[in-house]
Order: sequence, then structure tokens, then C-alpha cells
Amino acid sequence: MYSVLEYLEDSVKKNPDKIAFSDMEESVSYGELALRAKRIGTAIARRLSPGNPVPVYLEKSVRAVVVFLGAVYAGCFYSFLDRKQPKTRLGTILKTLDASCCVTDRSGAEQAEAYFDQKLFLYEELLNEECDEELLAGIRARQIDLDLLYVNFTSGSTGVPKGVAINHRSVLDFIECFVPLMGITSEDVIGNQAPFDFDVSVKDIYSTLKCGASMAIIPQRLFSIPVQLLDYLIEREVTTLIWAVSALTLLVRMHGFDYRIPEKLRRVIFSGEVMPVKYLNQWREALPEADFYNVYGPTEITCNCTWYKVERDFAPTESIPIGRPFPNEKVFLLDEDNHLVETPGVPGELCVGGTALSPGYYRNPEATAAAFVQNPLNHCCLETIYRTGDLAEYLPDGSLSYVGRKDFQIKHMGHRIELGEIEQAMNAIPEISSGCCLFHNGKITAVYSGSLTKKELVPLLKQSIPDYMVPNVFRQVEELPMSKNGKIDRQAILKSL
Repeated sequence: MYSVLEYLEDSVKKNPDKIAFSDMEESVSYGELALRAKRIGTAIARRLSPGNPVPVYLEKSVRAVVVFLGAVYAGCFYSFLDRKQPKTRLGTILKTLDASCCVTDRSGAEQAEAYFDQKLFLYEELLNEECDEELLAGIRARQIDLDLLYVNFTSGSTGVPKGVAINHRSVLDFIECFVPLMGITSEDVIGNQAPFDFDVSVKDIYSTLKCGASMAIIPQRLFSIPVQLLDYLIEREVTTLIWAVSALTLLVRMHGFDYRIPEKLRRVIFSGEVMPVKYLNQWREALPEADFYNVYGPTEITCNCTWYKVERDFAPTESIPIGRPFPNEKVFLLDEDNHLVETPGVPGELCVGGTALSPGYYRNPEATAAAFVQNPLNHCCLETIYRTGDLAEYLPDGSLSYVGRKDFQIKHMGHRIELGEIEQAMNAIPEISSGCCLFHNGKITAVYSGSLTKKELVPLLKQSIPDYMVPNVFRQVEELPMSKNGKIDRQAILKSL
């Protein structure tokens, strides 16, 4: 197996009339999905050569999935552009991709024309082209499993988004293990919560395609209306949730289970940040027959590298383990001297390697060289690993427990965020003299000197960073303390908070 298209085509053979994906506006069967994807693929292949990026400027929808697969049929790779992202950030992403085009639809064309210089391909027009099986077969014959499948952009430590490149082989390697371990089958309906530019959605989409399951795309607005969200889960008969922790906790914090309980849920898989035990307990109490899994891993290892099935009660003061490695994934801890850490209770930096590892950051060799490095334990041959910057430790039973971040990269509201990107946006505002961001008591805290109030600063920040990066707390000071080497003294600031 060398292409994710084999998942789609196998499911078409087994059940062409079964609903594959649905959103609030439309649904598509496996047979129709393949036909639409081939038409889109034919249209793209007539306009772009294989290996090119296909930016997708659509709402999270059935249409977006069709274009993803169409791009793959054309021998290209896709990159989803969230329409809610600021123009500045979208422009940076397109510049990094060096894309010549962008796929949108009529509803997004006007905004896209105002935002981008790239040539626009309209979904409705691409879909009207007849499928050229001979053209697609020729492209397919030249594809290999190391061809890129997608590029997802994360927050960059230098303030510039980094595009994590993932190839077919990495997704196939991960999904082949993930699906059976989680027990997902063709009988399941996966309720998609994650944005399509967030790698949790990769598990949703490709688990669905592999199993011949169904995926219900949940509108983002429902996550602020628990009554409607629960109605949606129950009406769509959703059996599987692969959600960010923040989405799961929001539902219980807003007392959703006092209204209804989605009793057909059979498994809940969470990731992205630490799950508070008090919220997990409420989920388990509401769904005593369901299975719960904590999965962990950076985008660079293709979704996740460890997993843990919750099979006992945890006290509120305990942490849920991140568990053990998925098959064919290498996970180990290194101390500050690059020595292997194996003793329970001793923290070390969590490092990962294996087939699922990303080949690096798209068109960013400097960042790639800094993060994807030679395994210091291997002195005999080339072995690339990714240093996550996360600290973990072994428990007595051999499973891993997350300890915290080694640097300023954080997980917040289901997103991986580099505080440096927020700082860059803040310091670019003329009225700000100096500013820094810290993660304090679970909140992104901005400390700055300048003439703006919080009320004035927030809308300016939203012009260059997405809402989920905007600090929760703002503190205005006369001057930021400086260390003896001329840098902002973050420890002094933390002590003052």
C-alpha cells in the first residue's frame, strides 16, 4: 500500500452507496465521493503538475474532503486554509507554500480575491470537468508513498507559521495501527470536531476511509451551544469522538449532560492537552459502557505516538498517563546530556522516531535541521528523530506520564501554540514598547509596556493572529524587567504575577 486513495477505493468496492461524509448542507456516498474526487483531480491535473501544493480555502465541509482527495488524485498535496484566520497569517502560509493557485468556491471567492494573489480555482467549475481515467492512471503509476499528502501549519517559535509536511507512508503507518487499537469499524459514525488544519482531523478522515465508516462534520458554532451539540450527536447516531480535551471539557463545564446523554457513543479519544480528571470522571459517569483513550503526540510524528486506555478511576490530583508507543513508533526520553532516561520518576525530554515521522517543515530547512536531528544514541548510521520539547517520565508499570513543556511552546484549547508568535504580533504594534507572553495558571498572559489598553490591544492582535492565540490575561507595566544579559527576565515577571 502506497497511497491513501487505496482506503477510499477499497471502501467504494465494499459499500459504494454508504454515506461516507456529511455536514449540515450535504452528504456524499463512497461512490459519489470517489467520482467527485476524480473529477476534481482531473481538473487540477490539467492545471498543475504533480507535487504542487493545493491550498484549500473552503469551509470545513464535505466539499473540502472532496478537494483533499482530488488533489491527491492529481499527484499533488493539500493544505487547508481556515477562513477565520487573519489575512496576514494566511498570506504568510501561501508565501511559504509558494502556491500558484488556491481552490475556493463561490461563497469564498470574493474574500479570496481580496486576500490572495494566487489564481483561484472554483470548486463548482472544477467539479464540472469530466473524469479522465487515463490521465489519473498515469499520475498514479508514478506516485510513491513518500509523496507529500498534506502540509499543516503550526505556530512558529520565530513568529512565522511552520508547515509540517506529512507523506502518504506516514499516515498509512499510523492509521494501520490506530484503527484496530481503538476498535474503530465500518459500523462507526465519527463525529468530527477538529478543524481541518489541525491534525486531529487526520484521524477522523483517514480512519473513516480505511474502515468504510461514516463521518459527521460538526459545525464549530455548536460547541458553544451544548443543547444543539448533543442533539446533533444523537440525531447523527455518533459512536466515536476523537476530540481535543478543551472540546470535551467545555461540554461538561456547561452542564450538557443535564440535558441529554449520547448513549450510542462507544469510544471517546482525547488529546491536545492534559485532561483534567474531574471532567474525565463526568464523561465516564455519563457513559459507563464507553471506552476512553488518552493519546499523545506532536504533529511532526503524524498525529500521535503514544496511547493509553483508561481502565480505572483516577483521583482529581492524579494525571492521566499518556501510555505506551503505538506499534512501529520509537518513543524514548533523553536527559540534558543526551543520555537515555529509563528510571521511573525521572523526567526527560520525549523524543520520537519511526516511519510516521514527518520529513520536516515545508520550505524551511533551518527549522527542519534544528528540530529533526540525528538520534544521539545511534553512532552507527543515519536515524532521524524529533525532539518534542515535552518532558515526560516513566511510571512503575512502564507507561509514560506527561510532565510539561521544556520551552515556551504550549498546548491551549486544543492547539499547539508558540508564545513567540503572539509576542511578535504584539511587538509589531507601534504603540507597544515591549511585550512578552507567558503561560501562567493555565492562561496565556501578556505583559507589556505601552500606551494601549486591553480593549484597544485585542482587536489589533486579532488582525495578525487567530482568536485562540489572543491572550486571556493582559498586564500593563511601566517597564519590563531585564536580565543582566539584556533579555526580558521572564522568571522575574512570573514571580510578580
